[in-house]
Amino acid sequence: MSLSRSKDGHSGPAKTRAKGREPRRATASYLRNSALHYLERYATSSAHLRRLLTVKVARSAAAHGTDAAAGAADVEALIGRLEHMGLLDDDQFARAKARTLHQRGNSARAIHAALREKGIDADLIEAALGSLREETAQPELAAALVYARKRRLGPYRTEETRADTRDRDLAALGRRGFSYDLARRVIDAADPGELEAEA
Repeated sequence: MSLSRSKDGHSGPAKTRAKGREPRRATASYLRNSALHYLERYATSSAHLRRLLTVKVARSAAAHGTDAAAGAADVEALIGRLEHMGLLDDDQFARAKARTLHQRGNSARAIHAALREKGIDADLIEAALGSLREETAQPELAAALVYARKRRLGPYRTEETRADTRDRDLAALGRRGFSYDLARRVIDAADPGELEAEA
Protein backbone atom coordinates (compact mmCIF):
# COMPACT_ATOMS: atom_id res chain seq x y z
CA MET A 1 0.00 0.00 0.00
CA SER A 2 1.38 3.42 -0.90
CA LEU A 3 1.53 6.13 1.73
CA SER A 4 0.83 9.82 1.50
CA ARG A 5 1.84 12.51 3.96
CA SER A 6 -0.90 14.72 5.37
CA LYS A 7 -0.55 18.43 6.05
CA ASP A 8 0.43 17.75 9.66
CA GLY A 9 3.31 15.52 8.52
CA HIS A 10 1.77 12.16 9.41
CA SER A 11 1.81 9.42 6.83
CA GLY A 12 -1.18 7.20 6.11
CA PRO A 13 -2.88 5.24 3.36
CA ALA A 14 -2.93 7.17 0.10
CA LYS A 15 -6.42 7.92 -1.18
CA THR A 16 -7.04 7.15 -4.81
CA ARG A 17 -7.74 10.27 -6.82
CA ALA A 18 -11.00 8.94 -8.15
CA LYS A 19 -12.54 8.13 -4.74
CA GLY A 20 -15.11 10.65 -3.62
CA ARG A 21 -14.24 12.96 -6.46
CA GLU A 22 -17.10 14.81 -8.07
CA PRO A 23 -17.46 14.22 -11.81
CA ARG A 24 -16.38 17.07 -14.06
CA ARG A 25 -18.96 19.06 -15.97
CA ALA A 26 -19.25 17.50 -19.41
CA THR A 27 -18.75 20.64 -21.45
CA ALA A 28 -17.89 20.37 -25.13
CA SER A 29 -14.29 21.36 -24.43
CA TYR A 30 -13.96 18.85 -21.58
CA LEU A 31 -15.32 16.06 -23.76
CA ARG A 32 -12.94 17.02 -26.58
CA ASN A 33 -9.93 17.07 -24.24
CA SER A 34 -10.95 13.75 -22.68
CA ALA A 35 -11.32 12.14 -26.10
CA LEU A 36 -7.96 13.42 -27.34
CA HIS A 37 -6.23 12.33 -24.14
CA TYR A 38 -7.70 8.84 -24.50
CA LEU A 39 -6.73 8.62 -28.17
CA GLU A 40 -3.15 9.60 -27.32
CA ARG A 41 -2.91 6.47 -25.19
CA TYR A 42 -5.16 3.94 -26.88
CA ALA A 43 -6.39 2.94 -30.31
CA THR A 44 -10.15 2.51 -30.19
CA SER A 45 -13.35 2.35 -32.17
CA SER A 46 -15.93 5.08 -32.59
CA ALA A 47 -18.51 3.09 -30.64
CA HIS A 48 -16.16 2.45 -27.72
CA LEU A 49 -15.15 6.10 -27.45
CA ARG A 50 -18.81 7.10 -27.72
CA ARG A 51 -19.63 4.80 -24.77
CA LEU A 52 -16.84 6.28 -22.64
CA LEU A 53 -17.91 9.86 -23.36
CA THR A 54 -21.59 9.06 -22.84
CA VAL A 55 -20.76 7.82 -19.32
CA LYS A 56 -19.12 11.18 -18.60
CA VAL A 57 -22.22 12.99 -19.88
CA ALA A 58 -24.51 10.88 -17.68
CA ARG A 59 -22.35 11.44 -14.58
CA SER A 60 -22.24 15.16 -15.25
CA ALA A 61 -26.03 15.28 -15.60
CA ALA A 62 -26.49 13.40 -12.32
CA ALA A 63 -23.96 15.48 -10.38
CA HIS A 64 -24.46 18.95 -11.88
CA GLY A 65 -27.84 18.85 -13.60
CA THR A 66 -26.27 19.46 -16.99
CA ASP A 67 -28.39 18.73 -20.06
CA ALA A 68 -27.84 15.07 -21.00
CA ALA A 69 -29.39 15.52 -24.45
CA ALA A 70 -27.10 18.44 -25.24
CA GLY A 71 -24.15 16.41 -23.98
CA ALA A 72 -25.11 13.50 -26.21
CA ALA A 73 -25.29 15.88 -29.18
CA ASP A 74 -21.81 17.20 -28.29
CA VAL A 75 -20.51 13.62 -28.20
CA GLU A 76 -21.96 12.84 -31.64
CA ALA A 77 -20.53 16.02 -33.13
CA LEU A 78 -17.13 15.27 -31.61
CA ILE A 79 -17.11 11.68 -32.89
CA GLY A 80 -17.93 12.97 -36.36
CA ARG A 81 -15.07 15.50 -36.26
CA LEU A 82 -12.58 12.91 -35.03
CA GLU A 83 -13.61 10.53 -37.81
CA HIS A 84 -13.32 13.33 -40.39
CA MET A 85 -9.83 14.16 -39.09
CA GLY A 86 -8.79 10.50 -39.31
CA LEU A 87 -8.22 10.18 -35.58
CA LEU A 88 -11.00 7.58 -35.43
CA ASP A 89 -11.07 4.97 -38.19
CA ASP A 90 -13.03 1.82 -37.43
CA ASP A 91 -11.75 -0.03 -40.49
CA GLN A 92 -8.10 0.62 -39.66
CA PHE A 93 -8.70 -0.13 -35.97
CA ALA A 94 -10.46 -3.42 -36.78
CA ARG A 95 -7.67 -4.61 -39.09
CA ALA A 96 -4.92 -3.69 -36.62
CA LYS A 97 -6.76 -5.24 -33.68
CA ALA A 98 -7.51 -8.41 -35.63
CA ARG A 99 -3.84 -8.74 -36.60
CA THR A 100 -2.68 -8.25 -33.00
CA LEU A 101 -5.17 -10.75 -31.61
CA HIS A 102 -4.28 -13.26 -34.31
CA GLN A 103 -0.58 -12.95 -33.52
CA ARG A 104 -1.42 -13.69 -29.87
CA GLY A 105 -3.09 -16.98 -30.82
CA ASN A 106 -6.76 -16.01 -31.02
CA SER A 107 -9.18 -17.83 -33.30
CA ALA A 108 -11.35 -16.06 -35.86
CA ARG A 109 -14.33 -16.63 -33.54
CA ALA A 110 -12.53 -14.96 -30.63
CA ILE A 111 -11.41 -12.07 -32.83
CA HIS A 112 -14.95 -11.60 -34.12
CA ALA A 113 -16.28 -11.46 -30.54
CA ALA A 114 -13.59 -8.98 -29.44
CA LEU A 115 -14.29 -6.64 -32.34
CA ARG A 116 -18.04 -6.88 -31.85
CA GLU A 117 -17.50 -5.95 -28.18
CA LYS A 118 -15.75 -2.79 -29.39
CA GLY A 119 -18.80 -1.90 -31.48
CA ILE A 120 -17.29 -2.65 -34.89
CA ASP A 121 -19.84 -3.21 -37.69
CA ALA A 122 -20.19 -6.75 -39.05
CA ASP A 123 -18.92 -5.81 -42.53
CA LEU A 124 -15.76 -4.26 -41.07
CA ILE A 125 -15.19 -7.33 -38.90
CA GLU A 126 -15.46 -9.55 -41.98
CA ALA A 127 -13.05 -7.28 -43.87
CA ALA A 128 -10.56 -7.48 -40.99
CA LEU A 129 -10.79 -11.28 -40.91
CA GLY A 130 -10.49 -11.30 -44.69
CA SER A 131 -7.24 -9.36 -44.46
CA LEU A 132 -5.85 -12.10 -42.19
CA ARG A 133 -6.75 -14.70 -44.80
CA GLU A 134 -4.87 -12.64 -47.41
CA GLU A 135 -1.77 -12.31 -45.21
CA THR A 136 -1.58 -15.91 -43.94
CA ALA A 137 -2.08 -19.17 -45.83
CA GLN A 138 -4.02 -20.80 -42.97
CA PRO A 139 -4.74 -18.17 -40.30
CA GLU A 140 -6.67 -20.51 -37.98
CA LEU A 141 -3.88 -23.07 -38.02
CA ALA A 142 -1.26 -20.38 -37.48
CA ALA A 143 -3.14 -18.93 -34.51
CA ALA A 144 -3.77 -22.36 -32.96
CA LEU A 145 -0.07 -23.16 -33.21
CA VAL A 146 0.85 -19.85 -31.57
CA TYR A 147 -1.51 -20.55 -28.69
CA ALA A 148 -0.37 -24.17 -28.31
CA ARG A 149 3.27 -23.08 -28.31
CA LYS A 150 2.66 -20.34 -25.74
CA ARG A 151 0.75 -22.69 -23.45
CA ARG A 152 3.01 -25.69 -24.17
CA LEU A 153 0.13 -27.84 -25.36
CA GLY A 154 0.24 -31.07 -27.36
CA PRO A 155 3.46 -31.36 -29.40
CA TYR A 156 5.05 -28.58 -27.36
CA ARG A 157 4.86 -30.69 -24.19
CA THR A 158 7.39 -33.29 -23.15
CA GLU A 159 6.68 -36.72 -24.65
CA GLU A 160 6.07 -38.15 -21.16
CA THR A 161 3.11 -35.84 -20.43
CA ARG A 162 1.38 -35.63 -23.82
CA ALA A 163 -0.92 -38.64 -23.53
CA ASP A 164 -2.15 -37.75 -20.04
CA THR A 165 -2.92 -34.14 -20.98
CA ARG A 166 -4.40 -34.70 -24.46
CA ASP A 167 -8.05 -34.15 -23.52
CA ARG A 168 -7.21 -31.11 -21.43
CA ASP A 169 -5.15 -29.64 -24.29
CA LEU A 170 -7.97 -30.23 -26.79
CA ALA A 171 -10.38 -28.48 -24.43
CA ALA A 172 -8.01 -25.52 -24.07
CA LEU A 173 -7.99 -24.96 -27.83
CA GLY A 174 -11.76 -25.45 -27.96
CA ARG A 175 -12.30 -22.76 -25.31
CA ARG A 176 -10.16 -20.46 -27.42
CA GLY A 177 -12.65 -20.84 -30.27
CA PHE A 178 -10.84 -23.35 -32.48
CA SER A 179 -12.77 -26.21 -34.09
CA TYR A 180 -12.38 -29.73 -32.73
CA ASP A 181 -10.85 -30.98 -35.99
CA LEU A 182 -8.23 -28.24 -35.97
CA ALA A 183 -7.51 -28.72 -32.27
CA ARG A 184 -7.01 -32.45 -32.80
CA ARG A 185 -4.74 -31.78 -35.77
CA VAL A 186 -2.52 -29.51 -33.66
CA ILE A 187 -2.55 -31.51 -30.42
CA ASP A 188 -1.88 -34.83 -32.13
CA ALA A 189 0.84 -33.50 -34.45
CA ALA A 190 4.02 -35.54 -34.42
CA ASP A 191 6.07 -32.63 -35.68
CA PRO A 192 4.67 -29.11 -35.14
CA GLY A 193 7.32 -27.77 -37.48
CA GLU A 194 5.52 -29.37 -40.43
CA LEU A 195 2.27 -27.62 -39.48
CA GLU A 196 4.10 -24.33 -38.96
CA ALA A 197 5.45 -24.62 -42.50
CA GLU A 198 1.90 -25.07 -43.81
CA ALA A 199 0.53 -22.13 -41.85
